[in-house]
Amino acid sequence: MPARSHHHEPGGEHITTTKQPEVRVNERIRVPQVRVISDDGEQAGVLTTREALTLAQSKGLDLVEVSPTARPPVCRIMDYGKFKYEQNRRARKAKKKQHIMHLKEIKMRPKIDEHDYTFKMDHARQFLSARDKVKFTVTFRGREMAHPEHGHKLIQRIIAELIEVASVETPARAEGRMLTMVMMPKPPKGGPTKSEPSRDGDAVR
Repeated sequence: MPARSHHHEPGGEHITTTKQPEVRVNERIRVPQVRVISDDGEQAGVLTTREALTLAQSKGLDLVEVSPTARPPVCRIMDYGKFKYEQNRRARKAKKKQHIMHLKEIKMRPKIDEHDYTFKMDHARQFLSARDKVKFTVTFRGREMAHPEHGHKLIQRIIAELIEVASVETPARAEGRMLTMVMMPKPPKGGPTKSEPSRDGDAVR
């Protein structure tokens, strides 16, 4: 019978992904002996797998392998269905609490009028209070290019007004006709919360 060959993409490497080992339950536990922890947390000692399974079944519960690498493997008597439900519930709850931090953009001109400035700063505060980052972009046109200090002065004003709720993540830097700066929300007073990597979001022009 010819040996199987793995197909490799030209110029690439064969990449394998490792899956989490599946938990073995009841009849899927194939070893001859196991160390058993009862459903009340007490040590039941080393039993044959058949004895351990009979003990679990007598309680209307499952025999679950919790430490497969131990010698002998450690099994616990529990309600596996309930255990999986609680695991999934906790995972869903943790995911719900996790915030995806977006990157919002606010565009301004170096000589922006006061009404427009106030309007856009209100948006910036809303984004930051929603735990999103804000990228400020000051765009220069025509003769404004000769006075970059106006853009830097505007950036400094923005930082001063938002210092209570945000910190500078990326300091102001010139990019062609633009001056950009990124601010991120300060952690809430209760302590930092974990966030997923930021994603590009909407721009306020």
